[in-house]
Amino acid sequence: MQLSSARCALVMTMALFGACVCVPGQETPPATESKGLPPRASPAEYPVQAKAGAVTIAAEFVEHAVPTPDGAYSSEDYVVVEAGFFGPPQARITLTATDFSLRINGRKTASPSQPYELVFKSLKDPEWEPPSSAKKSKTSLGGGGGDDSDSTPAPVHMPIERRRAMEQRVQKASMLEGDRALPQAGLLFFEYRGKAKSIRSLELIYNGSAGTATLALQP
Repeated sequence: MQLSSARCALVMTMALFGACVCVPGQETPPATESKGLPPRASPAEYPVQAKAGAVTIAAEFVEHAVPTPDGAYSSEDYVVVEAGFFGPPQARITLTATDFSLRINGRKTASPSQPYELVFKSLKDPEWEPPSSAKKSKTSLGGGGGDDSDSTPAPVHMPIERRRAMEQRVQKASMLEGDRALPQAGLLFFEYRGKAKSIRSLELIYNGSAGTATLALQP
């Protein structure tokens, strides 16, 4: 039996473009919303909590550590706050990078949160150590007793595959921006090159779509 010209054209179109035929009564699965760092079970799982409107903000200061679900890293140039947002069922929040700042040691001007991309340059993986560089032996040439003391070993960089994986994990764990369903959590980065033990007081300041809140973090 030959196909009609109209049906034949439909079959060809489906084959070329991978058209999806929806069966009546069958629902199309919803798009999966991307997730950042998994939020903890409740705000009480964080050391500090505060209210901003109907939203509860919870946070923990983790110093120069950069924790992710797939590995722990560090940065000497930034300190990190893990924050979580909780609300009533079906609640959503709009997050932007400019929502957060960190007041360190009572400074008049609080440090704004920084994009995760800026942290990449200073990221370190404590589980990776550069291979030991072979020391060049000092040799005497003739009777001059010359040595090669000025030579220095070439710098050794982390393998590109390992660095890329580290950066992707930190990106995934950072606080996501945009319209997000609650609960939501992620890492916030603030520039600070000093030692964490020199920090005496910390205030995480939130000023965003949910309202305003200040959390007195534990240094």
